[in-house]
Amino acid sequence: MFTNIGFGNMVATGRIIVVLSPESAPIKRMIQEAKESNTLIDATYGRRTRAVLIMDSGHVLLSPLQPETLAHRLQNNEYHDQTKEGERYE
Repeated sequence: MFTNIGFGNMVATGRIIVVLSPESAPIKRMIQEAKESNTLIDATYGRRTRAVLIMDSGHVLLSPLQPETLAHRLQNNEYHDQTKEGERYE
């Protein structure tokens, strides 16, 4: 299952570890370190970064959407997955 993280960019839902706000100094350092190690993926299209997604592969994704918006989309995807699984195996 994929989730839209802004501007039509999709990410594998099951690979997301955490969705964070980019405001704190430790998160800003994490972004800088990812940039230096070529593991940063900027999906903001030049807009302000409002959410940072940490992936299980160690990649750091920047999104222009609020963390709350992404969390809502992730919860909706999880609900739909559970519903489909329940219908499939009943």
